[in-house]
Amino acid sequence: MRYFLLLFIFCFNNLFAGSLKVITYNLRYDNAGDGINQWEKRKNKVDSLLHHYSPDVLCIQEGLNNQVNDLQTMLPDYFYVGVGRDDGKEKGEYSAIFFRKNLFKLESSGNFWLSPTPDLAGSRGWDAACVRICTYAKIKSQKNGKIFFVFNTHFDHQGEVARKESAKLILEKIKKIADKSPVIFTGDLNSEPNSSTYQIITSNSVHPLFDNYLKHSNKECTFTGFEVKSEICKRIDFIFSDKNFSCSAYKIIDDNDGTYYPSDHEAVEAILEFKK
Repeated sequence: MRYFLLLFIFCFNNLFAGSLKVITYNLRYDNAGDGINQWEKRKNKVDSLLHHYSPDVLCIQEGLNNQVNDLQTMLPDYFYVGVGRDDGKEKGEYSAIFFRKNLFKLESSGNFWLSPTPDLAGSRGWDAACVRICTYAKIKSQKNGKIFFVFNTHFDHQGEVARKESAKLILEKIKKIADKSPVIFTGDLNSEPNSSTYQIITSNSVHPLFDNYLKHSNKECTFTGFEVKSEICKRIDFIFSDKNFSCSAYKIIDDNDGTYYPSDHEAVEAILEFKK
């Protein structure tokens, strides 16, 4: 009996050690014009959601410096990488990535801008309305020693050319930076699955990536606006991964207080397993 108990514990621990709970979440930037949904009035809802779902890896979009600092206070057991997109320091929105301190070790990290001059901080590309950034991290699992990369971004909301060129640039960077290492790519792409941008990402031969929604969908909407009764419904937030992962569970998190969601986007969660 003791032998079977030990075997069960060994198998369970190995299974758990090979999985990652990843959440991507557009927080909605701190905008005083949001009234009842301004950040100070809803950040406790975000705090509750994140503690309830307790991700291993959290990728956020639109967070300003004060919001990122608030998240760090909410999540003292995590470290993060990321910079403000406008100056490469603290100005403008972040595409930050948070990791659990007890699970991961940071090997390296960096940022590049979605433009023809990706190493130039604050550079704006193509027909984009805003400066856009991608943050990435090379991470080592403390449990199984596996190395993997996470890339997180937010594509432009107006420039169609910018979205397509941003997708191409990120694929090139993934190939150059991660090479054959496992890769997770997350973000608000401001693009739906029928778009050219989505097709560039999912049909590429540079570093093939798979949309984890396809086999585990529970609903369609990730951008809804704040109101629960809103008729807005777009799937523009994604968790992609490469052939080194399989997805065992996926969820679009629609927790709300009956009237409003914690953000105008819904968080997306995927449980990813390392393949042997």
